[in-house]
Amino acid sequence: MLTRLSLAIFALTASAPAFAAAPAQIPEGSSATLFALGVLGVIIGRRLSMRKSNREED
Repeated sequence: MLTRLSLAIFALTASAPAFAAAPAQIPEGSSATLFALGVLGVIIGRRLSMRKSNREED
């Protein structure tokens, strides 16, 4: 029983690199921060422009 278990563990660990996928690309913190700030700026800019256009209509 123990030998079957150890053979199964060995077979799984020996074949692991064959099934391993390429590592995921994780962006650097500064790139993600700049992207988030850009998106936030667009959202805030649109909201402010909508408020200004609503005030001008009144």
